[in-house]
Amino acid sequence: MTDTSASQGIPEPEGSSQIIETDYEIGQDNFETQIGPFGLDVHNPVFVVSGACIIAFVFYTLALPEHAGAAFSWMFSAVTQGFDWFFLSAANIFVLFCLLLIVLPVGSVRLGGAEATPDYTYVGWFAMLFAAGMGIGLMFYGVSEPMSHFAASIGGTAAEDGARIDWAPLGAAAGDEQAAVRLAFAATIFHWGLHPWAIYAVVALALALFSYNKGLPLTIRSAFYPILGDRVWGWPGHVIDILAVFATLFGLATSLGFGATQANAGLNELFGVPIGSTTEVILISAITGVALISVMRGLDGGVKVLSEINMGLAALLLLFVLFAGPTLAILTGFVDYLAAYLTYLPALSNPIGREDTNFMQGWTSFYWAWWISWSPFVGMFIARVSRGRTVREFIICVLLIPSLVCVLWMSVFGGVAIQQVVQDGYTAAQEAPLELKLFKMLDGLPLASITSFIGIILVIVFFVTSSDSGSLVIDTITAGGKVDAPVPQRVFWCIFEGAVAIVLLLSAGGLQSLQSMVISTGLPFTIVLLVMCVAIWKGLQAERRIL
Repeated sequence: MTDTSASQGIPEPEGSSQIIETDYEIGQDNFETQIGPFGLDVHNPVFVVSGACIIAFVFYTLALPEHAGAAFSWMFSAVTQGFDWFFLSAANIFVLFCLLLIVLPVGSVRLGGAEATPDYTYVGWFAMLFAAGMGIGLMFYGVSEPMSHFAASIGGTAAEDGARIDWAPLGAAAGDEQAAVRLAFAATIFHWGLHPWAIYAVVALALALFSYNKGLPLTIRSAFYPILGDRVWGWPGHVIDILAVFATLFGLATSLGFGATQANAGLNELFGVPIGSTTEVILISAITGVALISVMRGLDGGVKVLSEINMGLAALLLLFVLFAGPTLAILTGFVDYLAAYLTYLPALSNPIGREDTNFMQGWTSFYWAWWISWSPFVGMFIARVSRGRTVREFIICVLLIPSLVCVLWMSVFGGVAIQQVVQDGYTAAQEAPLELKLFKMLDGLPLASITSFIGIILVIVFFVTSSDSGSLVIDTITAGGKVDAPVPQRVFWCIFEGAVAIVLLLSAGGLQSLQSMVISTGLPFTIVLLVMCVAIWKGLQAERRIL
């Protein structure tokens, strides 16, 4: 099994490792052919079923836009309202599971074998992790989410027919500015801190462990071998991988939709570019074209280079906003907001008996479904670049450190925007639509044209790296775990992601259609992740016994 793995681009374990003995060979169910100069090497039936279902979905959305829009709206309400408790409970389990792995002896297990060494430096590793994991989201929500929660909290609660109709988290903070700020940042950090990164860490750890240590294909199904045995190579495994493709594709399409609307808003603010679906379609098409170039350059020549450039630009923008704004207030706020997060965490994590249903369902449930739908994509990408790390090092770096960086980002961008309202009476960012809040906040600082242009560049490059990384991951899954499948297949998925994002944006529901597809695919995949925790534990125990 290890020879086969190595021949398909997966390194053999170095040093002692508990290899799983199975007759299955990577790519044995694949269909291989040559179409002109292009090679094709895809898993049957994962590629066929995934592709056919997505094509059918695209045609349905285009042919019956009003019917599709109504269906998307119904799905969003049904899942967020009926399964909010399930999303919250599952996310809590993922956090607790990851924290346990840090302190338990199994944390000493090294991914890739006892003598494996890291493939990337910390700088390169973090850069790729952030660019793929939360780039577009941080740009879109860095100002808009703290501002939205602040406005809702200070406005207090409102009820109709005995039920709350406001969007404030928990019990709000009517008329109390300081309490409203702390509650707003606690809610924001809750959505961008430990919980989403724990979701990513579970999938990434499962993929890395069962591929690099156990010698199995780099696909989602491999993590279920301790539970399903050789049945994982049959239809149970096919269904798992197909669900992963759906979740990844629609999670990416949603992020690309948010990125397109924000880039459009920024271009309109700076250069007067018209706002509308036509411009957004052009943006998605153009950026997908740039992503194709990155796809053909490969992981090191494409995603890694763009990720490091983007991280440098993001750091410069962060430092500028920090020092151009009320620096001392932001830095003291960072500590205060972390304390507020820890204070409110039990209440925000509570899945039952909540009165703040709009916040819980419209914000938290959607976020957890969105992170879960992104987890195959981000998880596999993190696994690809995390070989050589111990489980303890992996969890600390993937869970704790990124959470702190997200808190810092939100504290700086959201903190400046709220200070502009509270201290300066500058309300442009507060009154702007979500996609424009970042640029209106920058308008209140020096060098607004330059920083806004940098913001647009960041959104676009995050857009490219997400599309490129997503294509790589979906192609790996639909190629049966091969990490060196023909490049034209990645090109196909890159184009497909852009097409799905365009179709959903043009449908009757617009961005809500994107959100609806995210939660509908995130729901079944949540079950997959919960079972994955059991499989990880079994796999780590086996590795620990041979150390």
